[in-house]
Amino acid sequence: MIYNKKADFEAIGRELGVSPVLVRILRNRGLTEPEEFRSFFYDTPEDMHDPWLMKDMARAVNLIFGFISAKKKIRVIADYDIDGVCSGTILVRGLRSLGADVDLAIPDRVRDGYGINQRLIDEAHAAGVSLIVTCDNGIAAVGAVAHAKELGMTVIVTDHHDIPFEEDETGRREILPPADAILNPKQADCGYPFKELCGAGVAYKLIDALYRQAGRGVQAVRPFLELAGIATIGDIVALQGENHIIAKYGLKDARQSHYVGLRCLAEASGISPEEIDAYRVGFVLGPCLNAGGRLESAMLAAELLLYDEDEQPKAEACARKLKELNDQRKGMTEDGVREAMEEAERFPDDQVLVLYLKNCSESVAGIVAGRIREYFYRPVIILTNASEGVKGSGRSVEGYSMFEKISACKDLLTKFGGHPMAAGLSLPEENIDEFRIRLNRDAGLTPEDLTPKVHIDLKLPFYAINERLIEELKLLEPTGKANERAVFAQTGVRVEQIRILGAGRNVARLTLTDSAGTRLPGILFLNEGEEEFLNRARAEGGRRNTDAALLGRPSALQARILFTPELNEYRGMRSIQLRIRGIEFYTAAIGTPA
Repeated sequence: MIYNKKADFEAIGRELGVSPVLVRILRNRGLTEPEEFRSFFYDTPEDMHDPWLMKDMARAVNLIFGFISAKKKIRVIADYDIDGVCSGTILVRGLRSLGADVDLAIPDRVRDGYGINQRLIDEAHAAGVSLIVTCDNGIAAVGAVAHAKELGMTVIVTDHHDIPFEEDETGRREILPPADAILNPKQADCGYPFKELCGAGVAYKLIDALYRQAGRGVQAVRPFLELAGIATIGDIVALQGENHIIAKYGLKDARQSHYVGLRCLAEASGISPEEIDAYRVGFVLGPCLNAGGRLESAMLAAELLLYDEDEQPKAEACARKLKELNDQRKGMTEDGVREAMEEAERFPDDQVLVLYLKNCSESVAGIVAGRIREYFYRPVIILTNASEGVKGSGRSVEGYSMFEKISACKDLLTKFGGHPMAAGLSLPEENIDEFRIRLNRDAGLTPEDLTPKVHIDLKLPFYAINERLIEELKLLEPTGKANERAVFAQTGVRVEQIRILGAGRNVARLTLTDSAGTRLPGILFLNEGEEEFLNRARAEGGRRNTDAALLGRPSALQARILFTPELNEYRGMRSIQLRIRGIEFYTAAIGTPA
């Protein structure tokens, strides 16, 4: 699908000193006003919103300082994923720097499930804790927070997940826990301008406000920005507005990290500090930080980030352990995916796949759900055995709010929470079939909804690709959700040669020439495998043409391609190549592509 959003790209480009192509790409990402374009390029952490704009911020700050002054114990209760670990670390380090007697607790994924619960509250009460501060959880914990209040404890909830609600003839009503203060910008009456912060972003704002109240100035909170940035990328929230600032400058700080644990994890993962970027956070460092909570304890990752400089040997050992756990997790994920693919065959007509995998570890259910979602392109909920009943983890597609849909089935569930694209839940085993039936009955999905879509920024002739454009595209970084990397398209491309490379024969190097006669190399990573790729090329473009291209001989093989231009640096030489994101072959004799 080619974007067709309009703007005066030339004028905006002249004003900002960038090319019209870059302006068009940002317009495609939803930017409209000149100030939005300017903010994207030039805003810094100093331009972020005032933390005092968040509902209950002043109340939360005053409560915390009261407990610090009274020297009463504070406990932070975080979630077990990368966002929870980072937000918990921000709060513990920040509160300790203000003189608080504070520690950290994280629920066990298997024993406790998601979020604050009665056991954690009872343990905190037994330990003499007076104030509980949640992070990345708590907004749906009405019963647990009520229990803490009954025991005489004060509770501050900091969270970013969607607010639970109920609907009746009068409309929608939010269901909030009876906490003493709630920091969540998604509350209907919260005036904070940006609603899409992750849990660590909310925690960062709380420490920012505390530091300002303590007279430390607006720069004092900056050392925590890299943790907020890593969580923002790892939790896959929209990389626009304030999140783009947090991710951009958080990554910049992470390359000279304040945290010995993060430096050790990068080293254990074979990453040099200057290489830390959104991809390596999302696919290397982030999974390692998540692995502790999946297979052992999330406290491993929290301890890693809480180690001080004089504890480097401990940090190195902890980093190696997390790397080993992540390697183990990869194998478990592959086993779960195979089981899920077999189970999915039982429900070929379901729009929402609810798959009960008795042999799958609940620790990898969310990852398996994401993989199955990608394969079938439909909402997926993976259910696994738990100590009490069944636990599930879901991943959705655009246009299907998983949180709202499972909320409509809450009478079948014992616990649930999440947001439009992902959710977690628990339910009795005997409710599974009814849950599946109701989700599919009320899915409301059309064939178009269940068709994967690639949004193309524009058709780009090869002659327009140069090093300046490639350098300009770096200004979009970090890319991710709602700020995807630029994707261009071209049709009528002659495929002059195909070479299969790599130790695993999983890379295709193509020699491509567009209709204007400009030749460029293209690189394509073969997720489908060499044999499947070549069979597809032969089926679409003809066996004789494909085999001729493999030999570098003239043929009628042509293609439509999706691509991102990049610089290839090899032995000190720089050259332009196309990273192929999608390719469809055809025979030139068939006619000109649409």
